[in-house]
Parts: sequence; structure tokens; C-alpha cells
Amino acid sequence: MAEKSEKKEGIKIRISPWAISTLILLVILAIFLAYPSMTGRVISTDGAVSTLSAGEAANKAVDWISNYYEMVGADIEITLVNASETENGIYQFTVKLSSIQGEVERTYYVTRDGKLFLPEAIETEETIPEQQTPETPEVPRSDRPEVHAFVMSYCPYGLQFMKAYVPVIELLGDKADLELNFVHYLMHGEREMTENTRLYCIQKEENDKFTDYLRCFVENDDPEGCMSDTGIDKNKIETCMQETDEEFEITKTFEESGETYPPYNVDAELSQEYGVSGSPTFVINGQIISVTRSADAIKEAVCSAFNTPPEECETELSTTAEQPGIGPIAAGGSASSSGQC
Repeated sequence: MAEKSEKKEGIKIRISPWAISTLILLVILAIFLAYPSMTGRVISTDGAVSTLSAGEAANKAVDWISNYYEMVGADIEITLVNASETENGIYQFTVKLSSIQGEVERTYYVTRDGKLFLPEAIETEETIPEQQTPETPEVPRSDRPEVHAFVMSYCPYGLQFMKAYVPVIELLGDKADLELNFVHYLMHGEREMTENTRLYCIQKEENDKFTDYLRCFVENDDPEGCMSDTGIDKNKIETCMQETDEEFEITKTFEESGETYPPYNVDAELSQEYGVSGSPTFVINGQIISVTRSADAIKEAVCSAFNTPPEECETELSTTAEQPGIGPIAAGGSASSSGQC
């Protein structure tokens, strides 16, 4: 089953979510550059200077960062570790960032009034280092590429990837093994558990109708209607879902785990083998690949994995990144292709 200006630009090294978080926060540095004062000294109408302690200013910055992560839907907990004054008259503070993927410490800066958060302090007297362009990894090649797209069925970014993946399955499903697989934990409750299993069973039992169902599901979020519209044998799928639930103890684990993100065991072994850490994760011939979430970018990544690409690889698909979440395929307009659940 189952980006031309240089399309290969769509294939990139997979970036850690921590690096993505830091990169996003660096944008805010531009705010600081627009202000003439670095000291954070604020002169009131009576001439007094307003200054906070290092801890007070750092806590204001931590509150801002927490609100930012909540606004963008990032499940990251931030804890202040320490705060102190630098010799340059601004405060430095260290935080611990915790998520499902682990913990990491980061050091940031804030002005003495707590009003300007500075993600990075740059020494202006030092020489700017020469920038190195990272090499694009070469996708391993084979006669028939083995492709896995690991998702959570109700993750907005997983849905974004699936919407771009559907046209590729339709185009190359006879030439490569293009599968939809599932991350080894759940983040969106019981309905995600159920839909993951439904998708697994339709792919397994009604494979010739799977792509039609997937297209309908990501556009409409109507599983029952989509099964009817695509002519899927509901009794066969219900039986498969019951058997799969028992085999992998899906409901039992969901109800008894007590974890914030309960395990989902159907593709757990494969997911953990490839080091999957979020939805979506794209694997071609055993290697994790990051691509722009457009149909053409995914097609180009798959086509680069053939020893001899088939003529279907000359077909141009949509080059616009899909929108996250449920909605029409090829509507486009997204500015992001890096979000994960």
C-alpha cells in the first residue's frame, strides 16, 4: 500500500521537538531588538526605577512561556530551576521542559522588569560563526519501498499527514508497500482508540476499500457513514475489531493503565523498533524522514526510495501543505509541517 523547482527540498532531517520549541521561541528575540533598553529599567512618571528580583522576573517569563505552549497546543510542562543576575545587568534563568518524550533543561534571559523575555543572549563582540548547511540524508533504496506512516487517528498533525498521504497511496499503492500504522500510545481518548483499531482492521480486511475510507474519514470524521459509502462489510470489521482488542488487550490496557497517555499496542513493537516518538512519524525503508506535508513532497520522498522509479513518479500532485485536522484534502494553506502530537 499505502515535493519540482527542486522537490528534494521537501526531504529533511527529522528535527527534535525540543529544537523546534527553541526555534519558535527565538522568533521572539526580534521583539527585544525593537526596544532601545536592554537593562529592563523602567522610569515612572516620578522618575523612580521599577526592578524585580531575579526570581520574580523569571517567573513572569515562565508564565508567558507556559501560556505560549498552551496556546499552540504543545503538551510541555515548564518548571523554573534557578535564576540569577548576569554581569551585563539582565537576569538569566534555567527551566526544565517536560513532555511525553522526556525532560530537558534550557537557559533563557529576561530583563530586570520582567517585561522582555529573551530566548538567547548573543555576544555582539564575538565573530559570527560560519553557518553550515546540514546534509540531506539519502533515502535507502529498494525495488519495492517499505513505507510506514505512524499516526494517531485524531491528532491534528496526524490528520494533516494522512490527508497528504491519501493521494500518494492512490498513485503508488501498487508499486510500493504503503502502510498506515499507529503510535504506541494514545493522546485523544477512547474515540482515538476505537478509530485506530477500525483503521487497522479496514486496512487488513478490506484493503481494496481502505484508501477510499481513509479519504472519507479525514475529510468528514464520519466512520459509520464512510463505511457505508465505501461498501465496507461492517460485520467483518466489527469482528476484526473485537478480535484485535482481545489480542492486544486494547480496552483492558486503556482502562487499567492509569497513565496520562495510555499504551496502544497494535503496532507498538514496530513503533518502538523505529524510535517513533510522535504523530506523524514517516519511515521509508527503515529510516525516519521529515517532509513537507503535501502530497507531492511525500510522493517525491517515496519515489526517491526506488531503485528504478516507476512512471507514476512523474505525476505531479498537490504541492501545498495540508491543513491540520479534519477537512477537505488539497484545501492547502497551512504554514506548518512540523507539528506533532
